[in-house]
Amino acid sequence: MSNTAMEIVKKSRMVSRPTTLEFIEQIFTDFIELHGDRYFADDKAMIGGIALLDNQPVTVIGVQKGHTIEENVKRSFGSPNPEGYRKQLRLMKQAEKFHRPVILFVNTSGAYCGIGAEERGQGEAIARNLIEMSGLTVPIISIFIGEGGSGGALALALADRVWMLDNGMYAVLSPEGFASILWRSPERSGDAAELMKLTAPDLLKNGVIEKIIPESAQGLEQDLEYTTSILKQALIEELKILKSLTIEELLNQRYQRFRKYGEFTES
Repeated sequence: MSNTAMEIVKKSRMVSRPTTLEFIEQIFTDFIELHGDRYFADDKAMIGGIALLDNQPVTVIGVQKGHTIEENVKRSFGSPNPEGYRKQLRLMKQAEKFHRPVILFVNTSGAYCGIGAEERGQGEAIARNLIEMSGLTVPIISIFIGEGGSGGALALALADRVWMLDNGMYAVLSPEGFASILWRSPERSGDAAELMKLTAPDLLKNGVIEKIIPESAQGLEQDLEYTTSILKQALIEELKILKSLTIEELLNQRYQRFRKYGEFTES
């Protein structure tokens, strides 16, 4: 029996769900984490650095949640501040300079919504990343490993390929927020989740993602290696295809990928 959309949302949010660092440990070797945005601070909710994928240098970036209250407080529960997105941008531009592909892991309910974040330009930081990613001259692959919410997720998802795990989600806002706005009743979040078409099969059907990465029947938490072995091989093969393109071809295909969104119609 398949899960409902809201059941998938709950799975994507589980505190036991493997984090970006756990995926990095399983897929890559020789990971070196880099810190700071060179403007304000080092945001612990956004991690990134250099690693090897099958002996190929890549830049790896992702939103990092925790498994305990203490870890999640340290990581702002996976909601980056502006300095997190500016660190992401710094590492992407560094990757471009040294011709390294960029691989991003998305798992966030959204950007941090605090007064300080707004004062330091949260919206500008996200918008700047979208502008820069649209013209980045190296391949970009984004993988939704859990929750994907609002502009905080979009800032990591303007990519050549966007993939999602079985129990991932991607939406403009939470089902609870959607239900509160539409029906003034957050209790109808289940109805909202179905209406929003935020699960991997719906997103694949509508062309928002290109691939669904399967999770083990035992669950991602019990058998992470099952998923990471599939994901690693898929990354190796896809990067060969993307690296074979000229810069002009790469950028044109990325442009066309996002231009087609305006053509979606409800079937």
